[in-house]
Amino acid sequence: MDNELQTQTNAGNKIKSGGFLNSLENIFPKLVLAPTFVLALVCIYGFIFWTIWVSFTNSGLLPDYELKGIGQYIILFTREPRWWVAIRNLFIFSSLFIAICIVIGLALAIFLDQRIRAEGFFKAIYLYPMALSFIVTGTSWRWILNPSLGLERLVQQMGFADFTFRWLVEPETAIYTIVIAAAWQSTGFVFALFLAGLRGIDNSIIKAAQVDGATLPRIYWRIIIPSLRPVFLSAVIILLHLAIKSFDLVMVLTGGGPGYSTDMPATFMYTFAFNRGRLAFGAASAVIMFLAVMAIIIPYLFSELRATRNAK
Repeated sequence: MDNELQTQTNAGNKIKSGGFLNSLENIFPKLVLAPTFVLALVCIYGFIFWTIWVSFTNSGLLPDYELKGIGQYIILFTREPRWWVAIRNLFIFSSLFIAICIVIGLALAIFLDQRIRAEGFFKAIYLYPMALSFIVTGTSWRWILNPSLGLERLVQQMGFADFTFRWLVEPETAIYTIVIAAAWQSTGFVFALFLAGLRGIDNSIIKAAQVDGATLPRIYWRIIIPSLRPVFLSAVIILLHLAIKSFDLVMVLTGGGPGYSTDMPATFMYTFAFNRGRLAFGAASAVIMFLAVMAIIIPYLFSELRATRNAK
């Protein structure tokens, strides 16, 4: 009898210890992730709310939390011509940046999709710029495009004394130097997206089209490229997101100049919020940037969610 009681007691203890271990296994991951979740909540969503709040105040060098209405937004859109220069530059930069990356990235992907020799070597060359930060890219292209020590000087030393390439120092053309540098770095990313999409297409479709007498260019134009619409959408969304937030490349390559001819919304916000002591005004421009990004991201997420549901 005593042995049975002891056995039952041991079994009960094992059940209790097993239940405790199971509950600990369920709670422990939450405890580990809790600090990260709290930090993300405060540092991301907390500061987004703080920025929105400050944009409705008259904060100068230091924050003033008394709400004053939409005055900063009215000034931004009606009394600040520099803001419209930043918007114009964003439109020029984003349209050219996206177009160049899409066209060159797709062309490179189609080229490597032919299963050529030394494919790995070409992949490394195309993807190498992705390993660099925008700071390094901006510094490198500033040296290359500097008239006194870059491309212009090199060509002149080769015997072409009349050659000039002063895009970096001319207000009308400086924005295009940012397009060149950004496209050079991001084209490899778009190339990788398109190559993955091309490699995911069933070869039987291509073979069937070839049996019907279709040439390879026609197969790509009529069949393969139209089937890459999701890749096109993803590439455009990501590149547009990068364009709206462009800051470090602009600051390193041109500093927003000459004058403020290459200002972008992000550099505009930084200049007014931190260099000129107009915190509320800079926060208002930051909120406009945030809304622009959300206007891109939210429809994209809804479309992806809808596609996932339809696939099920």
